[in-house]
Amino acid sequence: MDPRWQAVLARDSAFDGRFFYGVLTTGIYCRPSCPSRHAKPENVSFHLTCEAAARAGFRPCRRCKPNEAGLAEQQAAMVADICRFIEAAEEEPRLEELAREAGMSPFHFHRVFKSVTGVTPKAYASAHRSERVRAELVRPGASVTSAIYGAGFNSNGRFYATSNEVLGMKPTDYRAGGANTEIHFAIGECSLGSILVARSERGVCAILLGDNPDALARDLQDRFPQASLIGGDVAFESLVAKVVGFVEAPGLGLDLPLDVRGTAFQQRVWQALRDIPAGETVSYSELAKRIGAPKAVRAVAQACAANTIAVAIPCHRVVRNDGALSGYRWGVERKRALIAKENAA
Repeated sequence: MDPRWQAVLARDSAFDGRFFYGVLTTGIYCRPSCPSRHAKPENVSFHLTCEAAARAGFRPCRRCKPNEAGLAEQQAAMVADICRFIEAAEEEPRLEELAREAGMSPFHFHRVFKSVTGVTPKAYASAHRSERVRAELVRPGASVTSAIYGAGFNSNGRFYATSNEVLGMKPTDYRAGGANTEIHFAIGECSLGSILVARSERGVCAILLGDNPDALARDLQDRFPQASLIGGDVAFESLVAKVVGFVEAPGLGLDLPLDVRGTAFQQRVWQALRDIPAGETVSYSELAKRIGAPKAVRAVAQACAANTIAVAIPCHRVVRNDGALSGYRWGVERKRALIAKENAA
C-alpha cells in the first residue's frame, strides 16, 4: 500500500501541498487533511500537483479546496509579511500593533506567529535588533551609541543589560573585531580529519572539522580578526583530546561548558539537538515538533546549518524524513561516519 495513504487516514496537514489524492468513485481530488469521509484505498490515486490531478480527470473538492491556498499557506504568508514589517520598523512594534496589521486578535496572532516561526513576535523582533546592532557596530564611522539607537534600542541601558548575550563581549570590543577578547584554541587530528577546538572565557565557542588545519585556523580568525588567538597549553590540549576521544568513542559522552551565540530560535534548536541521545537520529520535522514549532521545518534546518560547534551540538543526528542523510556543514561523509560510530557504540 502506498505510504501516503497513512497521511490521508491521519488527515495530516503537514502533507498538504506535498501531494493530492483523487477518488475514482466521485471524480474529485483532495488535500491529505480533507475532513471528508475516507474512500476505500483501492479507489484512491495519488498526484504530486493539482495540475496532475486535473489531467487525470479529477475536479477539486469543494470542501477542502485543494486548488486554493490552504490555511497553513495563508498563515505562513501573513507571518512573512509581519516579519518584513518588524524588520522595517524603527522601534520594536507592540503586539497589539502587529495583530492589527495581521487583522487578528493579539492572542490568536501570537499563537499563529509562534506556530509558524517557533518564536514569539517579541523574540523575533529582539533577534532582528541583535542582528542590526551587529551590522551597525561594524559599519565604518558609526559610534557605539549611534549603532545602539540605529538598531532600534531606545536607551543605552536597555542594550547594555543584554549586550553580553547579544554579542558575547562588550560592544566596543565587538566593533573592534573581538579586540580585548582572548580565545584559546588548538588543532588535533582524528579519524574525520583535522579538528579545531576554541574556547572563550565563557566556554567552548567553536569545534570545527576539516581537511586542512591552516584553513580551520583562518576560519576562526575570520570570525574575530582582532581577538587574541592563543595556542593551547598542556591543559587545553587535554580538552582537545577529550573531544577527539568522544568522536572516536561516542559512548564516553561529552559534557562541556559552551559559549553559544545565536538567535532565540537557533538556541532552542541547538538545545534540542543536545537532548538527542547518541545512537539516535530524528528528522527535521520531528525536531521542529520537539521545540513546539511543527511548521518551522525550514528554519530548523537553517539553524542546524548555522551551528559552529560540531559534535558537542550534534546536528549530525538530524536526517531527512525518509532517513536519508542531507547536508552537513562539515561534509555528508563525516556525518555518515559520526552516525556509524554512535550506532556501533
